[in-house]
Amino acid sequence: MGKFNEIWDRSKDGNRAPQRSFARFAIVVTAIFVLFLFLKKDSVIRWVQAGFTLRSQERRIEALKEDNARLDGQIHLLSTSKDSLEMYAREEFGFAEPGDDVYIVEE
Repeated sequence: MGKFNEIWDRSKDGNRAPQRSFARFAIVVTAIFVLFLFLKKDSVIRWVQAGFTLRSQERRIEALKEDNARLDGQIHLLSTSKDSLEMYAREEFGFAEPGDDVYIVEE
């Protein structure tokens, strides 16, 4: 920490004044740049948060596409096969043909 404080003391510049002056300038410009990046409305933090949100939404979209494809397959199967439609109606809605015994088991 001592060397950092010494850079601001111009009496110690001596024959290295141009280098020390440039170091002071670089420190100030870097500090302003970092503050600008993190305090600005479109800061780096917001960019990172937006990236995480975007990746999360893309994963959700892929999951929904897979679910839609599965449901489309089920719709196709139920609309083309009478047996599968009948089985689905029996399992999901408790439908029965006349003369069938229906047992309802509550969980």
